[in-house]
Amino acid sequence: MSTEIVTINRLGAQGDGITQGEAGPIYAPFTLPGETVALAVNKAHGTLISLKEASPERIEPSCRHFGPDGVNGTCGGCTLQHASDPLYHAFKRNLLIDALKAKGMTPEVAPLVIARPGERRRAVFTARRTEKELLLGFNQAQSHHIVAIGECPITSPGIVSRLAPIRKLAAAMASGAEPFRITVLETDSGLDLAFEDIKLNDRQRRSTVEAVLGEQGIARVSLNGEIIIEPVKPLTDFGGVSVSPPPGAFTQATRPAEEAMAKLVLGHVGKAKRVADLFAGIGTFALRIARTARVHAVEGEEKALKALDFAARTTQGLKPVTIEKRDLFRRPMMAQELKIFDAVVFDPPRAGAEAQCHELARSGVKKIAAVSCNPVTLARDLSILVAAGYRITSVTPIDQFLWSAHVEAVATLER
Repeated sequence: MSTEIVTINRLGAQGDGITQGEAGPIYAPFTLPGETVALAVNKAHGTLISLKEASPERIEPSCRHFGPDGVNGTCGGCTLQHASDPLYHAFKRNLLIDALKAKGMTPEVAPLVIARPGERRRAVFTARRTEKELLLGFNQAQSHHIVAIGECPITSPGIVSRLAPIRKLAAAMASGAEPFRITVLETDSGLDLAFEDIKLNDRQRRSTVEAVLGEQGIARVSLNGEIIIEPVKPLTDFGGVSVSPPPGAFTQATRPAEEAMAKLVLGHVGKAKRVADLFAGIGTFALRIARTARVHAVEGEEKALKALDFAARTTQGLKPVTIEKRDLFRRPMMAQELKIFDAVVFDPPRAGAEAQCHELARSGVKKIAAVSCNPVTLARDLSILVAAGYRITSVTPIDQFLWSAHVEAVATLER
């Protein structure tokens, strides 16, 4: 460990400031390009000791839990609250530009669709019982230490205002000192709380039910995928179609980002008559597209697919929606199967859709909309399609993880 005074050269992909040390790059969280800082350096990691010369792009963070001197520790949820909007927005957009460029592609990248405070409708908390209290908050970066929070500027008021009941429920369910996770989704009918990594005895189960019945605004509580109590069916809206997601199901983190993605996807699909939605989840895109086109929705998670199917069958005015349970990583839709579709939408997990893109490349489908939460795997997948003759018609970065180093994107292609 040594103390060094250095100048930060640039931001890395994780939002850390980077300077060049004698042995290689040094990554320093909470620093910005152009700043002169004192760091405690341990190999490639630099801990900010003091700020000698601040960047004009440095601003006051929005949250008291942010930064190296955050209250009760540094919350690991945000990395860039100290950056001005212009610097932060350019950073997010450049993540996508750089990933594409690394694969030899230089399409025009649209301005970032920005995220705003208070939009996050889904949050994953960590909780743990101590001798004195029930801790509820977010893990400190690269640590198991829980930073207890009473507010969060990125999370929706509907969740923040219910932190006390969430903490009460967590206390009723906690059986020991081991940490556990709570995924909270704000739905149109109330909060959906999905607990993981704990076990309940009969007494705790009764206490949980009683605690929920004594509170307003909680639609459902589940544990490891099993519903404990559901006073009201949790519902979320996809373009006028109501869906009840299974416990812990994936949803986009913010409604504005979801709407922006859907607008881009639907605009590209246009007047297509038959559309395949791959990695369809609970129907974010499929159910919207079904307003104007026949949709074949393919998804590997059975509970998500059932939720999509039920919503499609119980909503009037939709075109036919067929479903298929299929692991698209191990068994992608083949080129011959894809040829009947006018357009294909795919929205895979972070690993991307490499095997599926090889089949798409051979299919001859005229229009493709690629949705991604990982610029690196998106660039790889797009390069497969471009090499096969597809032309990228638009790329749009979309922010829904405010002040983090994560960025979504929608890319559209034609041939």
